Amino acid sequence: MSHLTNLQAQLRCAHVEAILVSSEINQRYLTGLNYTDGYVLVLPEKAYLLADFRYIEVARATADASEIEVIMPEGSMLRCVADLLKDNNVKGLCYEEETVSCALRVRYGQTFEGVELLTGGSKLLDGLRLYKDAAEIECMKQAQKLTDDAFTHILEFITPERTELEVALELEFFMRAHGSEGTAFETIAVSGPNSSKPHGVPGPVKLTKNAFFTMDFGAKVNGYCADMTRTVVVGKADDEMKRLYNTVLAAQLAAIESLHVGQACCDADKVARDIIDNAGYKGCFGHSLGHGVGLYIHESPRCASGTPRESVLKPGHVVTMEPGIYIAGKYGCRIEDMVTVLPDGSIYDFTRSPKQLIEL
Repeated sequence: MSHLTNLQAQLRCAHVEAILVSSEINQRYLTGLNYTDGYVLVLPEKAYLLADFRYIEVARATADASEIEVIMPEGSMLRCVADLLKDNNVKGLCYEEETVSCALRVRYGQTFEGVELLTGGSKLLDGLRLYKDAAEIECMKQAQKLTDDAFTHILEFITPERTELEVALELEFFMRAHGSEGTAFETIAVSGPNSSKPHGVPGPVKLTKNAFFTMDFGAKVNGYCADMTRTVVVGKADDEMKRLYNTVLAAQLAAIESLHVGQACCDADKVARDIIDNAGYKGCFGHSLGHGVGLYIHESPRCASGTPRESVLKPGHVVTMEPGIYIAGKYGCRIEDMVTVLPDGSIYDFTRSPKQLIEL
């Protein structure tokens, strides 16, 4: 079944008359079309893709005509949606409450006369995107391959004379030049004291010698993201740096080894956190172990200490495993892989880049 027919099956089960999809990510998920201005209206037995003149040719070429009707409204997009709702006698319309602005919600109310607006669309779509199928997994494998290749390339590029910003731009250029649709998120490339900030911003400053250099980056293929972090040393690591690095590595390896179908996501976090805390770094690992990845760089499920125990790993889930230790004002280290639970219950690690401490 396609993503669209899966959604229609969910609508029938939930007795939902229709859902209006306005977010670009979910529109692409349902139709395969990457566009920025339009709507997808889905009913249990019908579906419509609305696009303007800029996108109509590619929309007609991309969309499956057996599943969805492509329409180019002559006037207002929302007026066209209103007419479709009236034609199909829709009285209750579900919408994406997590992404629709207050202003757009008001416009819905003003335009869709006699139609009750219902929340729950975001939850419904998020629940579908939670489970990646074989085609999605293949896209993420390709995205991670580009990311791994970029890391191999950047090891030859890095010198103490490079700046954080130069390295970040080189990573992005390499991925784009070799087929990435774009970057999955803003590249992090932070050195020395800047590496103690988990989401530090690369600057026009030279890399700190004999210090950690953390790079967090990812390619994108057909909209699907990769996410990887590697920390290297520009120069030589002292004994404490080696101890810190090996603690992060041990925590990550143990967390990945612990993963299994039915495992509470919070328990995976605990495996890594206990190793770091027991090594004397309690309070230095301030973020969660990992998060889901897909068309969004941060999706469900979340592997965090506060995640409810009913959130468990299931086949189709894709999550990151990214423990770190950060010493404020000094340095930080993070190692991140992206893994998935395969249909047979086994764990597959997308990431192929080496994890041993690299001194450049």
